[in-house]
Parts: sequence; structure tokens; C-alpha cells
Amino acid sequence: MYFEQFVADRLAGSANGKSFSRVIIRIAIATIALSVSVMIVASAMIHGFKKEISQKIFDFGGHIQITEAFTNPILEGTPMQYEAGLIDSIKEVKRVTYEWPLDILGFETNRYVRKRTRGGVKYVYRYIQYPAVLTTREDMEGLILKGVSDDFPGTFFDRYLQDGTGLSLNDSLATEILVSQVTALRLHLSVGDRVNLYFIKEGPPRARRFTVTGIYKTGLAEYDKKFALIDMGHLQDILDWSPEEVTGIEVVLDDIDDLPIMNEYLNLEVLPTHLYTRSIRQVASSIFDWLDLQDINEVIILGLMLLVCVINMITALLILILERTHMIGVLKALGSTNWQIRKIFVRQAGHILLKGLAIGNLVGLGLCYLQKNFQFIKLREEDYYLAVAPIDFSVSTILIINLGTFIITILFLILPSYFISRILPTRALRFN
Repeated sequence: MYFEQFVADRLAGSANGKSFSRVIIRIAIATIALSVSVMIVASAMIHGFKKEISQKIFDFGGHIQITEAFTNPILEGTPMQYEAGLIDSIKEVKRVTYEWPLDILGFETNRYVRKRTRGGVKYVYRYIQYPAVLTTREDMEGLILKGVSDDFPGTFFDRYLQDGTGLSLNDSLATEILVSQVTALRLHLSVGDRVNLYFIKEGPPRARRFTVTGIYKTGLAEYDKKFALIDMGHLQDILDWSPEEVTGIEVVLDDIDDLPIMNEYLNLEVLPTHLYTRSIRQVASSIFDWLDLQDINEVIILGLMLLVCVINMITALLILILERTHMIGVLKALGSTNWQIRKIFVRQAGHILLKGLAIGNLVGLGLCYLQKNFQFIKLREEDYYLAVAPIDFSVSTILIINLGTFIITILFLILPSYFISRILPTRALRFN
């Protein structure tokens, strides 16, 4: 056993006795545990927050939208013209190989490396969006109708349906409409109520009667206030479009990290020149910009907690050194070097740090587990788009927090340990 480790272990054992260092060590362990638990909980909540809101947007608008170039189909009522087999060719896109600039320490070089996407296209569905006026006996509301067909993912109805059932998307057109909970409360609608939809087109408005078959709620005010869902065939009939004419095509990917590459690949390699793609980050840029700001919050929180750890450990180390001044003098008198003695106290600080990390992980992960299962932290859905604080963490994130805290703190402890070299054995032993 190394000399430094032997002495550090003996000091750690003697700290359990009645001494001032025992109090300092306990305070240091508690502070580190609190800081680490806050870092784990904050990181898990921020990641969960971004994941849940992003997933809601993806469920409603896909990852990539394909429309006619240089037109606004919703306002102009212009159908998208696409060749037969285009949807099949999009579905066939799997993993894509591409070249990416080589990045070294955050700086791009002139060299390129070949990479592959993690996945490809998961599924594709067509849609039509068109404005209409929904009326009841007492009130009316302007909405954007999103017409979908049987290729629309049923997971949307499973996740966000609050009452009733989803749309019956089959060969026979059903006069069903899915409205949001916001619209239902404002117009006093419930499942089974009948409403009128008026479509403004050339000539007199066209009216259709629908039955409310379900009520959904995403929590995203930008969508819940504006959209209702019906069978796409009704809008094709109203607009005098053929079964092959739609507003656009929405694409869902296997892996969201492939979004920039797949968006560019579809635009350049698969689609004809009169069609273009927009990623959902471009469509809902304001929401995603707001979500990106949460990364800054995470960095600030982690940085402040790490600073607390470093300052606390530096203070504890200096107090431990001052309390052991006589021992340092004895060790120097016996021939120990400054570096050997410094390693003794850095090892002792490492013991304290590891205990604090263990307790902090236990507390932080325990709080995350309780919140994920019992959801005791509530949020105002009108402000945060979520009713409860979400939790999402990975093993890699926990390891980074722990390793980063340990390594950075230990590196900073090397500086105050230089104080040992200023302690002279003649002065340390003079009055003992």
C-alpha cells in the first residue's frame, strides 16, 4: 500500500472521532450531495421538458413537411402536384451515407468524413389543410381543418384523445370531426354533438354537417386553438380535388437526430424541383428557439452547482490542512516531500467527494424516480405546455455529471494544496 494512501485512510478513519474536522467533513459531504442531486434533477427535468414538447410537435406535424414551392397552399387553396410513386420512393429511403466536415476540438477542417444516418423514413402520410368556420346554435369559431387519411399514425389518437374515439379513416367517408379541448370548452361541445362547417370558396359558402366523435388535447396552445381533424376526403370533395391532390406530405423519421441530413437528402435527391421540404424546426421555429434556450439554463445551473462544489471542497481542504499543521511538520521532519503530503490531503478530499457523490446520486435519482411515477410536481399547462414536470435522463448524462464533478473538483484542489509547501517543520513543531 502506498504511503500516501495509508495516511489518507487513517485520517479518514480518525475524522469519525470528536474533532472539528468531523464537522467540516460532514458539511462538505452534505454540500456536495446537495449540489449533485440538484444537477441530476435539473438535467433530467430540462431534458424531459424538451423531449415531451418536441414530441407533441412531431406528433402533430411530423418531422419533415413536403409542399409546393413558392406557394401557400393553405391560403391559396393550391393542391400539391406530385408524380405517382413519389410516396413509395420516400418510404424506401433508409439509412443515408453522407459527407460531413471533420471537426477537431470544435473547429471545422477542410477534410470530410463519411457518415451514415442512424435510421431512415419511418412512415409517410398525406394531409390537407384548409380554413373553415365551425358553427353551433349559439356560437361560431374559425378553425384550420387538417384532413388526414388512413395513413395518418394512430398514435396521435392514443396519446392525446381526452374523450370519445378517433376518426374512422376508411374507404367510406364518415362525417366525423375531432376538436380540441380548448374549442370544445369555448363552444360548449361534447362527444356526439352535431356542428356545421362552412367553407369559403368561389361562389356561396359550402356547408357540411359533422358529428363530434372525439376531443383531443396536446397542451400546445398554438395547435389546440386553431386545428380540428376530419377525413381528408371531405376536403377533396369540397375543393374539387382529385384523390391524388393534397396540401402536402408529412414525413416521420426513425431518429430525430437525422433530421438535417434527411431533410436535405429528400430535397436534393428524391423530390422533383417543384416540391421542397421544410423541417419541423423551420415550421415551428419560435417554439424550438424557446426550447434551445433551456440548454443555456441547464449550463448555468450545472455551472453554479459545480462552482459550489469546488468552493466548498477548497474551503474544507484548507481547514483540514490547518488542523493538521503539526502532522505536516512531523512528516516533513521525517523526510516526506511536499508532493507526498499534498497527495495525502488530495486523497482525503477525494474520499469526501466520493461519499458526497454517492449520497447525491441516491437522492437525485430517488427524486427523479418519485416524480416520474407519482408526478407530485405540477405545472401550469397554459404557460409550460405540460401539466406535470417531466423526467428524462440517461446513463451517459449521469456519468458525465459525476465524472465531470469529480475530475474538475480534484483538479481545482491541487492549487490550495500548494499551501502545504509554505509550512516549515521548524515553525510547525516549535510549540509542540
